[in-house]
Amino acid sequence: MGMSHPPITHQPEDVGGQAEILDLDAEVLAEHIASITEWLPLRTSPSHIVDLGSGTGAGSFALLDRFPEAHVIAVDAAPEHLLRLREKACARGADDRVRTVQADLDAADWPDLGRPDLVWASASMHHMADPQRALRNVHDMLVPGGLFAVVELSGFPRFLPENAPEDRPGLEDRCHAATDHFHAEHVPHRGADWGPMLTAAGFTLEGERTIAVHIEGSRSPAVGRYALSALRRLRDRVAETLSADDLAALARLLDSDSPHNILRRADLSLRTERRVWAARRS
Repeated sequence: MGMSHPPITHQPEDVGGQAEILDLDAEVLAEHIASITEWLPLRTSPSHIVDLGSGTGAGSFALLDRFPEAHVIAVDAAPEHLLRLREKACARGADDRVRTVQADLDAADWPDLGRPDLVWASASMHHMADPQRALRNVHDMLVPGGLFAVVELSGFPRFLPENAPEDRPGLEDRCHAATDHFHAEHVPHRGADWGPMLTAAGFTLEGERTIAVHIEGSRSPAVGRYALSALRRLRDRVAETLSADDLAALARLLDSDSPHNILRRADLSLRTERRVWAARRS
């Protein structure tokens, strides 16, 4: 579960930064991803798994750990992400259990991904241009009785206390408000309730849960690196709409030479939510 999320379409110049944040997401949220794989209402242990919009492999490797007999096909639009995933698989000695497929999942015809008994899509469905078509494709691909797990973010993660930073309290809230318009225009399915859409595509909904994530920065040094990477990406989105004072405060948080640099704060935490839907092909 990548995120902060594995895109189906991407800006080529941003792939490096995206890979970094996906890797950090996997590192910081490893326990939460593992808990989702434990929760899945599977009837039997899956042997053929497809990870749609795999990013750099957070979900793929969590599933391989959870199901030691399984093989995974990781599908993503970005060859750089798949190369990184392949390198990780080799480092883990799992390269014989992973196949990577580069594909645009917005295309009408998907590549042949076999007949999986589990399909996993973490933070990728909301990027689809035609989600209903994608859901039907997954339904038709699964074996009867197979499971489709949709994992989605409930918005951008938060890192700072509400009264921070001291020179511009509430900065993070204003940054998120400024990105709402961007998301409404470019990713209209972000934050959607996938339950009714899964049912409309012929699935039987087997379970749904919301996982609250709150990880103190003191618990993991990766939280600071994650915050730095995420706020850099956020700055690029809000550069046109945020006030000059807020942009200056954001620049201080991101400036490695500034006493206000985010990595110098002792009060960082990662706060977000993940929603999961498990749907069966009847």
